[in-house]
Amino acid sequence: MPQCNQFNTSMYHCPLTFLGARKNWGETVEHVTLLTQRESVRVDTGRLEELYRHLGEAGAEDVVCRALEDLAARLADIERCYRSGEAADMRRYARSLATISEPIGLQSLARVAGDVIICIDYGDPVALAATLARLLRIGESSLTDIWDVAEMPV
Repeated sequence: MPQCNQFNTSMYHCPLTFLGARKNWGETVEHVTLLTQRESVRVDTGRLEELYRHLGEAGAEDVVCRALEDLAARLADIERCYRSGEAADMRRYARSLATISEPIGLQSLARVAGDVIICIDYGDPVALAATLARLLRIGESSLTDIWDVAEMPV
């Protein structure tokens, strides 16, 4: 069995005995239903329009491109820190992600990054796992959906 990180999670299986969970997780089943979760992402078009008005088309596209590269890097950093149990670094990257998201209109991504920070601060491994999964889903959707909005004529 893999070692647990400080969040008492691992990539595979980690008994949460401190919560009273059993080490035997249940019975073997033949059919498993995979639930797909899709997060709807709202892009604040007002923020993007303001960015385009102030910087012009070329300048705004440059800012958005750099921000998206940084967001992708921060999402990867957050996931890496979670897997290795580096709470302080994970918190710092989540804060950075929220700061980068807001000016380009990705309010839901910024809000969920803040929720991840709250879970880290409270030391709740179950809430952190769920909220991090949500952050990664919203992050992935945000990185693709913002291009649809950015390509619209201002």
